Amino acid sequence: MSDSIVIIPTYNEIENIESIIRVVLSQHKLFDVLIIDDNSPDHTADKVIALQSEFPNRLFLEKREKKAGLGTAYVHGFKWALNKKYDFIFEMDADFSHNPIDLERLYEACHHGGADVAVGSRYVTGVNVVNWPLNRVLMSYFASYYVKKITGMKIHDATAGFICYKRIFLESINLDTIKFIGYAFQIEMKYRAYAAKFQIVEVPIIFTDRTKGQSKMSNAIIKEAVFGVISLRIRKLFNRL
Repeated sequence: MSDSIVIIPTYNEIENIESIIRVVLSQHKLFDVLIIDDNSPDHTADKVIALQSEFPNRLFLEKREKKAGLGTAYVHGFKWALNKKYDFIFEMDADFSHNPIDLERLYEACHHGGADVAVGSRYVTGVNVVNWPLNRVLMSYFASYYVKKITGMKIHDATAGFICYKRIFLESINLDTIKFIGYAFQIEMKYRAYAAKFQIVEVPIIFTDRTKGQSKMSNAIIKEAVFGVISLRIRKLFNRL
């Protein structure tokens, strides 16, 4: 058993799932993989089940009854991973927008570099995004700027979803109080670490937009992020975070 688990939430990722699993599991550093599938109509979970016999005790699946949001999928995965005693717990997308090669760099930042949270950052060394339209890049970049101004966090990529958490951080928070599902979830996790004075390090990565499958972005997710940041700040001021 590895000391590290990569949590990959899925909904209709049949075009990507086998490839991403194989590449993650082929890294020099040993990573286990946990797929959280929200009952994908395209049978993503069935493909994972078919691969489990090839990767015994390294590939795991939690299948939920319906689509319930990214944030709740990760919380489900965090609880599972903590129960299984993993020391380093990762968030990663299924669509290769996050390069599996960078997993080890995030791991090193936490294991040897002293970070409690290592963020795969698109913006810490400029704008490192490939294949996104300009409006999407600007929205993402200025979202992080907005988060900085509201929260005071000195993080360049507050909405990043490629992350390594040390077990000690996830054990320190009440996961049942996290209700955001999109960008606001990613912001809240970083803000909780910042507010509790855990060490956050940004590791520069190149983010490449998906070439297969469909994006899960929606207006509701954007709205949640805009108002969620204000809610987080207010809750912190009243010690209710």
